[in-house]
Amino acid sequence: MNGSLVIAGLGPGNDALITPEVHAALERATDIVGYIPYVERVAARPGLTLHPSDNRVEIDRSRHALEMASEGKHVVVVSSGDPGVFAMASAVFEAVENGDAHWRDLDIHVLPGITAMLAASAACGAPLGHDFCAINLSDNLKPWVLIEKRLRLAAEADFAMAFYNPRSKSRPQGFVKALETLKNTCGDARPMIFARNVTRPDQTIRIVPLNDTTPDMADMRTVVLLGSSQTRIITRNGAPFVYTPRSVLT
Repeated sequence: MNGSLVIAGLGPGNDALITPEVHAALERATDIVGYIPYVERVAARPGLTLHPSDNRVEIDRSRHALEMASEGKHVVVVSSGDPGVFAMASAVFEAVENGDAHWRDLDIHVLPGITAMLAASAACGAPLGHDFCAINLSDNLKPWVLIEKRLRLAAEADFAMAFYNPRSKSRPQGFVKALETLKNTCGDARPMIFARNVTRPDQTIRIVPLNDTTPDMADMRTVVLLGSSQTRIITRNGAPFVYTPRSVLT
């Protein structure tokens, strides 16, 4: 029997945003592999085996999935958001490149999902409407000096930005340093958006001038967006709209 491996994005949290293509892959699967809270989003059923694991074993998780696919199983590796954005797709392909030669011939597909920065952007308007970049603020897999350099250069280039994994209990100082770098480089009151539990029932969206931000406004359930110097706020009754024009004013 020929197995298969699908790397699927479950979207930012609301199950209504899981694509039909991903739903179909989950229905066909014999095995689901992923980080514990993501696997918990998949309903148990007869014939389906769930393989939850810790957050810091991405390569081991990928090898396990590839081994099961090699044995003829139909495996789905699940990520939140999109699997190609700071998620499991890269880990699986790293395992393929460095693993058993026959893994390269497996039936492997990546199914996209809505990533948190796009859901957060939609929730408040279109702050990523012009050039933007996404930066993972976790220094678990890269040195902080590299993160700081990228923050500074992105700010100097006047990108709008999206920040993943801004602040955790084990990394409380990273976002402190990130805000300091951004405030020193940008030097203005462009809007920073804190989107917590985006698309979930307890979603909160907070729009704060960069100069007024504090580190405790973010945690690991928060994706943070920062506008460029061109980003605008439209005040109205209710929550404002935030958008970045598609044309640049010079």
